[in-house]
Amino acid sequence: MSKRKINEGDLHAWADDLLADERRAEVEDWLAAHPGDAARLHDYRLQNRALRAAFDPVLEEPLPAALRRAAALPPAASSPPRRWGSAPALRAAAMVALCVLGAVAGWLGHARFGTAPASPAVAEFSRQAAIAHAVYTPEVRRPVEVDGAHEEQLVAWLSKRLGAPLHAPRLGALGFELVGGRLLPGQQGPVALFMYQDPSGQRLTLYVSGEVAGHGDAGFRFAEENGVKVFYWVDGRFGYALSAAIDKARLARIATAVYDQLETATAAAAPR
Repeated sequence: MSKRKINEGDLHAWADDLLADERRAEVEDWLAAHPGDAARLHDYRLQNRALRAAFDPVLEEPLPAALRRAAALPPAASSPPRRWGSAPALRAAAMVALCVLGAVAGWLGHARFGTAPASPAVAEFSRQAAIAHAVYTPEVRRPVEVDGAHEEQLVAWLSKRLGAPLHAPRLGALGFELVGGRLLPGQQGPVALFMYQDPSGQRLTLYVSGEVAGHGDAGFRFAEENGVKVFYWVDGRFGYALSAAIDKARLARIATAVYDQLETATAAAAPR
């Protein structure tokens, strides 16, 4: 009997560890012959790992008292604490999901500064930047698609994909050198990710997206999630988010340098 053709559903099931042993072996044989898809699936697994690390602890928390009352569940004093994934809490699961989905986009915003709150789109942008940083900076084998030794080709490629000139800031004076970059899928189009590293191995990423153009001003905002600090801003056609697990003051100095360099590069490229 011939083997069933490998489809996209099989690939996603493999990335999520949902395949039976026999089918998993078939998919792995297929991936061995298709290195491009193997690399893509490797990235999916990295994303899954980062998301589990970020949100599994939240899902294990006891159901909040307000949600227990809203769902007419017994009070915590008369029964063991309810877990979000337990069967008796199913009636509240939909409400929990809605609350989580509504709150997650603004979760990072609690630590930001500024006179006006960021729009939901910009807050979501900073969250995506933090997730991308958490997913790719630990990677040793393939942290970037194009390395820093080919900076000119990298910038040209990313500029073409995002539809406007991009620039890779020079951060050597601040202790960080360009490792390289990669193209990521955004919610409404491609996203560029530049990665830098200092002599100690600490990594920093600059996340660039056109999805938030028109959603904010050039003022800095700050957010933090699970130890990843993010300074982000919207300027012209792009939103920029600088992320690292370093001291906030140090990251602020680097963000200022990045902002100044990007402003200078944009002014130099403007028609005269």
